[in-house]
Amino acid sequence: MSRLPLRDDTAAPELAARIRAERDGKLLTLYRVLLNSPGIAGAWLQFFTVIRQQCKLSARHRELAILRVAVLNRAPYEFEQHVPFAVRAGIDAALVDALREEQCDRLRFEATDRAVIDYTDAMTRAIQVPDEVFLAVAERFDAEQTLELTATIAGYNMVSRVLEALHIHEEPVRS
Repeated sequence: MSRLPLRDDTAAPELAARIRAERDGKLLTLYRVLLNSPGIAGAWLQFFTVIRQQCKLSARHRELAILRVAVLNRAPYEFEQHVPFAVRAGIDAALVDALREEQCDRLRFEATDRAVIDYTDAMTRAIQVPDEVFLAVAERFDAEQTLELTATIAGYNMVSRVLEALHIHEEPVRS
């Protein structure tokens, strides 16, 4: 149960309509909580719409980073919400299962995937990224994609922290 009230479309009707339009017609629990502050909800929507829909970074690498952040931050709701996106991005069920483990078997992943996982781990656990970890990313991605990957990891660290602090752990059962 969320620690804050779940708002509906009446909290900010135009914003709720935008959220639904940009999120497959859904108003997920996270956004229902964010609507407690329409300004935060609007900025959040804009930022994550860019991350998820307007970046050059591949969906595969974006979703690898998001799933990894969720595991490291012990945010299962975040993980489960992104599994369908990961599968659509070509991450098979065996790799999704491998990512569920904090000490995942990196050898199951291709070199670029491992670079993304290592970068995500460094940014999430240590914050400071060792040069060799950064160089592995920079060798595989151009400057735009590297920034997009960095912003994705940073942004989804914020997501998991909001989810966990406010106990956003599930979607309500609809009758």
